Amino acid sequence: MSHGNLRCVVRTEVGSRGGVNEDSAHAGSHAFAVADGMGGHPHGEVASGVAVAVLAELDGQPPGVNPRVLLSQAVAEIGRQLTALAAVDPELTGTGTTFTALYWDGTGFTGAHVGDSRGYLLRSGQLRQLTRDHTFVASLVSDGRITVGQAAEHPRRSMLLRAIQAGATPEPDLFDCPAKPGDRFLLCSDGLTGHVPLDAITAVLRAQADPDRAADELIRLALDAGGHDNTTCVLIDVPRTGWFRRRFG
Repeated sequence: MSHGNLRCVVRTEVGSRGGVNEDSAHAGSHAFAVADGMGGHPHGEVASGVAVAVLAELDGQPPGVNPRVLLSQAVAEIGRQLTALAAVDPELTGTGTTFTALYWDGTGFTGAHVGDSRGYLLRSGQLRQLTRDHTFVASLVSDGRITVGQAAEHPRRSMLLRAIQAGATPEPDLFDCPAKPGDRFLLCSDGLTGHVPLDAITAVLRAQADPDRAADELIRLALDAGGHDNTTCVLIDVPRTGWFRRRFG
């Protein structure tokens, strides 16, 4: 699917356990996001759906507005809407979601991130993580108390320290990433990264030039690894040739 001058593909899979898919995703002309409703909380699919619906509204914004301001306001609005829903329906108290979004300004992306969904950039064959996990084990790794390998097996590896919730809206991590021709961006829920090693993800992104095939392969790897969690991917390819190279190459 072509979104403006970008090539974008969205895939989502409920996982081996079946049930409700609490992941949501959006890919528009400028705004892209993955949101993962918090497991163990009521109606996570409602929270993730609210998140991407708010983000989708940014596609209608006039040009020239600061993307950091837009994304910060979007996160605040998600929190407001979740709080309002919980006030009407007590069953939604505590519901929440992760939120990892990119906003395209024509030359690059601005990102906003809360939680443990992730954003990656593949450039010249090298995969770089653009986000940091807001989890208990990530804080232990950052403090040098456990290794990355130990974090992958930690019993509390899914425990979030930050999420957008009814009654609690943290400030998002914001970042800028100028684009280059041939860049490939990946947004994904932890249903992918929790089951598929990064070297395998990198290999697929390198080998599969077609984003449809790449996204399908990532989902297949998660399922083959016994992935019981919902798995969602948004792949965004910046063109190698044409207007982008002529203007910014």
